[in-house]
Amino acid sequence: MSATLNDALHAVRILVVGDVMLDRYWFGAVNRISPEAPVPIVRVEKREERLGGAANVARNAAALGAHVGLLGVVGADEAGDSVEQLLAESGIHSYLKRDTSISTIIKLRVVGHQQQLLRIDFEQSPTDTILRDKLTQFNALLPHYDVIILSDYAKGSLVNVATMITAAKQAGKCVLVDPKGSDFSRYTGASVLTPNKSELRSIVGQWASEAELTEKAQNLRQMLALKALLLTRSEEGMTLYTEQEVMHVSTVAREVYDVSGAGDTVIATLAVMLGAGMSMAEAVSIANRAGGIVVGKLGTATVSKPELFA
Repeated sequence: MSATLNDALHAVRILVVGDVMLDRYWFGAVNRISPEAPVPIVRVEKREERLGGAANVARNAAALGAHVGLLGVVGADEAGDSVEQLLAESGIHSYLKRDTSISTIIKLRVVGHQQQLLRIDFEQSPTDTILRDKLTQFNALLPHYDVIILSDYAKGSLVNVATMITAAKQAGKCVLVDPKGSDFSRYTGASVLTPNKSELRSIVGQWASEAELTEKAQNLRQMLALKALLLTRSEEGMTLYTEQEVMHVSTVAREVYDVSGAGDTVIATLAVMLGAGMSMAEAVSIANRAGGIVVGKLGTATVSKPELFA
């Protein structure tokens, strides 16, 4: 990687806003089946905590050298403290709101012999008061960041997403959205939307051919006034839809180990590369490469600059 590109990456300022989670992993050995029920017994030998959701997006952007801030909501609890500590260790500026009425969102994964056996989710939606405070802080932070990532996991932190997009666009910011749900109208005006196949299908319905998919994707892009729609297609790679072109990028051939957080890596890499001045086509190509690397790792993970630009 050239010194010029490295400097450009370090100059990028990204604000990530969305549903913040703590990913917990319990690793252990499985040697027998429970006599109480036909389930494996996992003897836990190691525990790990990682940033999840919007926090994993921020972690991926920071791993590429960008200056990153994270705005979200966690509980006033031990898990929230863990998130704050992990953010500090990753060099991410925390603007987290602590909501005393809820618990921090936790995804607990039990892994035996490198295989995920069970996931347990703990989640509650933030209160209206905290969300209003968060919106006020978002508006205050806008002038200090170049690229905005809105990471929607449908957990309640982005109920004001339409207002955020409007404010960011009026401020001249590049806005990338990882969408969720059955109503994409609230993302109108974003620069880039990055749905996967199932998310797009829930909005536009089934398609029988590539031509029909292109027509439906382009109609959605136009209806939402997007600069670009990037469809992530798992083993099929990615397709970029803009007014000027339709560009398909094939997946990077490698063994798929775990797809957890791959979408986080893709949108974070895309945002950093766009912030560094790359064209949309160049940024998509590199984001596709990053996604191909991260699915070869266990759990929510990041891609380093040496891996990406080897």
